[in-house]
This record gives sequence, structure tokens and C-alpha cells, in this order.
Amino acid sequence: MLDTGLTGRTALITGSAQGLGAALVRAFHAEGAYVAALDLDDDANRALARALDPGGERVRPVRADLRDLDAVRGAYEAVRAWRPVEVLVNNAARPPAKTLWEVTPEEWDEVFAVNLRAVFFLTRAVAADMRDRGFGRIVNMASIAGQTPRPTGAAYGTGKAGLIALTRVFAAELAAHGVTVNTVAPAMIDTPMVRSVGPDTLAELTAQVPMGRIATPEEVARVAVFLASQESFVTGATYDVNGGALMR
Repeated sequence: MLDTGLTGRTALITGSAQGLGAALVRAFHAEGAYVAALDLDDDANRALARALDPGGERVRPVRADLRDLDAVRGAYEAVRAWRPVEVLVNNAARPPAKTLWEVTPEEWDEVFAVNLRAVFFLTRAVAADMRDRGFGRIVNMASIAGQTPRPTGAAYGTGKAGLIALTRVFAAELAAHGVTVNTVAPAMIDTPMVRSVGPDTLAELTAQVPMGRIATPEEVARVAVFLASQESFVTGATYDVNGGALMR
């Protein structure tokens, strides 16, 4: 059984209130980590924290709008005042389903503000502290959409491709300092957002997956936990969690 070494460490997880983000919070909490759960949906985020940690000792909800870089900096300062961040999971994302002909300049900018710009500035701040301490684990949640074209993923797919590239830049910069940086690239995950496409569309999309089903949030979260484990010789990698939808 994998000893992740996460007991007593502190993980900052963005986009934490629901879906995959909530599964990530639960997974890291189950490994004994302290978790700073960052989301714009304060009510759902606090409800998750109370359910997991009624005493408020190991899960701390933090509200921030990742489109606002001042809010991002303020949120990180608040977390750092609580505990030093040893694991960062960049999970928050904006996913409007628009083709390249339909997406507006405002939608394009909003997707990149959350999916790439905020990741860059938050990671840079956290990574500087990790580098100085000589240890850190950064996991970026990308997507199969960043690896293969999707007709309705103009901004989202481009942003996730940029995230994969950004992962490698940080990995190369930090490898000599005990900090690993990796990407997880899921395909469809069984979340309320995915279910909202309707049963017919969901069945059609599922039929394209060789394993014949979509991933559970818990399956994806376990890969992130592995990449955040203490003993790891993996950095700059992209882990595909897609049931065989993209094999390479």
C-alpha cells in the first residue's frame, strides 16, 4: 500500500466546493493532510469543510475569485498565515462550451483568467516558498481537451494545453529544489456538470471511451494524491485518466 507521506502536510486545493474539487479535498483529508479549500462558492465550500472536519482543525475554507489577482494573493497570504503550503492542486476551471466561431472576447479572457493566468501567479507564489523550504508538490488538473481537439472547446482546450506546457516550465525550474510539478489530464468525469448534458449526449460520449464508462471523481483524485506523495521521482509528466479515450 502506498505511503503517501501526506499526514500532517498542508494542501491548497482550488475549485474545491463540488465535483472533482470536493473529491480532491476528501482524498487529501483521508490521507491525513490539512486542507485549505479555495472556492468562490463560499456556502458549498463551508458545508464541505463542516462535513469533513466539524471541529475546523484540518479543513479550512477560503473564498476567492481567481479572476482577481489581488484576491488570489490575499487568499494565499491567509492560507500561509495558517500553515505553510506543501502541496498545491490547481483544479479550478471555467469551461464554457463554445466553438471557436462562437466564443466572445469576454468569455475567452475569463477562461484564461481562471484556467491559466491565476494558475501561473498562484503557483509562482506558492512555488517560491516551496523552493526555499526544499520540498513541494504541485499538481495541475488539465484535461483531454488540451491534448486533442474538441469542437466546442476553443478557449477551454487551448487553456488546458497551455496548462500542460506551463507545468513543464515550472517542473524544469524547480526540479533541483525538491519540488515536483505534474499534470493530470482526465476525460469526462461523473459530476453534476457532466450529467447536465442529458442522458442521450452522455451515452454518445461514453460510447467513445474504450472502457465503456466515464471516470469517477475519486479515481481522478487518487492520481493527484499519488503525484503529491512524498517519495516521487516523477516531474514534468502528464498522467492521462481517460479510460483509453486517448492512448499515446
